[in-house]
Amino acid sequence: MKKLLLYIGSFMALMSLASVSVSCNDDNKNTWDDYEKWRNANTSYYDEQKYSFDENGNPEYLTVVAPWNPGAEVLIKYLNDRSKTEGNLTPLLTSTVDVKYRGSLYNGVAFDSSYLRTSPADSIFRTVLSATIEGWWIALTDMRVGDSARVIIPYNVGYGSSITASIPPFSTLVFDVKLVDIPYYEIRN
Repeated sequence: MKKLLLYIGSFMALMSLASVSVSCNDDNKNTWDDYEKWRNANTSYYDEQKYSFDENGNPEYLTVVAPWNPGAEVLIKYLNDRSKTEGNLTPLLTSTVDVKYRGSLYNGVAFDSSYLRTSPADSIFRTVLSATIEGWWIALTDMRVGDSARVIIPYNVGYGSSITASIPPFSTLVFDVKLVDIPYYEIRN
């Protein structure tokens, strides 16, 4: 009898999720259609950067793929000599990180900056890495303490189809990021 109740409860939960999924899909379809021009411009920008080359024919950006999700990637251009940060810690998803950053849309419109913060220290943003967008997970787990980079995050590992106050849906995000420290290498229990 307990198993039967468990099956019935599971079935009802799945049915309620399915009905939520249908209504969300309708909203996403409208958002998808309403932001088609913006989405296409953002996708084109990402692709242009991904396939851009410097004067020596080298890729301008490295494509970093998430080991946990082969379909998720970001572009990174390191702005420092990485040989000087060799051997420094790289954060885990459960690490607390201190970063300095500026975030903008693909067209250069700024939407956020740690340089406006004074806590926990001047210009520092402190967070558990897993509490951020997936694009940050991918980028920062490739970086070492002391690294500075320009990171380009496609919308599927950014805010997706979500509408926020300053970031339209389907936005490619551009961050100038410096990994300053890892005050807690793993999450504290």
